[in-house]
Amino acid sequence: MHWLFTGRLSVDKITVKIAELPSSLEGIKLIQLSDFHYDGLRLSEELLQEAIAATNELEPDLIVLTGDYVTDDPTPIHQLVMRLKHLQSRYGIYAVLGNHDIHYKHSQAEVTNAFSSIGVNVLWNEIAYPFGKELPIVGLADYWSREFNPAPVMNQIDPLTPRIVLSHNPDTAKILEQWRVDLQLSGHTHGGHIVIPGFGPLVFYYKKFLKKLPKKLRRWVPFLFGDCSKVVRYWEWSQGWHQVSNNQLYVNRGLGTYRPGRFFCPPEVTVITLVSQ
Repeated sequence: MHWLFTGRLSVDKITVKIAELPSSLEGIKLIQLSDFHYDGLRLSEELLQEAIAATNELEPDLIVLTGDYVTDDPTPIHQLVMRLKHLQSRYGIYAVLGNHDIHYKHSQAEVTNAFSSIGVNVLWNEIAYPFGKELPIVGLADYWSREFNPAPVMNQIDPLTPRIVLSHNPDTAKILEQWRVDLQLSGHTHGGHIVIPGFGPLVFYYKKFLKKLPKKLRRWVPFLFGDCSKVVRYWEWSQGWHQVSNNQLYVNRGLGTYRPGRFFCPPEVTVITLVSQ
C-alpha cells in the first residue's frame, strides 16, 4: 500500500521500569514489530525494508514479533521470511502468532515452519529464556484459538521473577491481571487506523455515534463493517502504553494497513529500553 495511505514509518521509543530487573539487564533494548499482513496489498516492500533497516540500525538486544504476518492465505509467509532473515539482534528473535496466522487448518504449521527455517523462535503457550532464568519471555497462543490457556504457562514462573509476555490480542491483559506481568507486548488493533487527535481511535466512539452513519459510509471505516467489538473489547488499549491493574501493557500499531488507510496513526517500530524500578 502506498505511503500516502499508510503514513510514514514511526520509530517510537519508550522506557519501561521493571521491578527486580537484574542489574546485568539494565538498559537492555527490545524492538517490537507487529501486524505485517504481508499479502501483496497491505504492506509495501519499501515500508517493510525501511522497518528492517531501522531495526538493525538500532542494534537491538532482542527482537519480538507479535502476530498477523499474513492476512488469510499463509503462502506469502515464505516470501516474508526471506526479508525478515536479515533482522539482526544479540539474543535472537521470538514471535507469537495472531488470529490471521491460524486462519486455515494448515496456517499455523506453515507459518511456524517458515519462521523456524530462518531461526525465529515461535512461542505457543511456551516460555523462553534468551536472557537466562532471571527474565523469562512468555509467548501465548492467540486469544481466539482453542488453545489460549495462560494458567499452565504462567503458573510455572515464580511470582517473584519478572517476566515479559507476548500476546497478540491486547484484550488478554484483562485475563492476565491475576498474574504478574511486568510487560505485555501486543498488536492486533493497528492502533485503530483512524485517530482523532486529542480523542483517540475513531472506533472507540462507534456505539455512541458511528452506528448512526449510513451503511454505505460505515463500510469504508476500518473495523466498522460488522461489530467492531469483535476485533477487541478494550479499544482504549488500542495503542501505546497502559497500566492494567499492577501490570504494564504496550500495544504496537503494526505495519500493515487496511482500507481506507491510516490517519494520525502511522505504522510503527517500537524500541523498548528496560530499566530497574
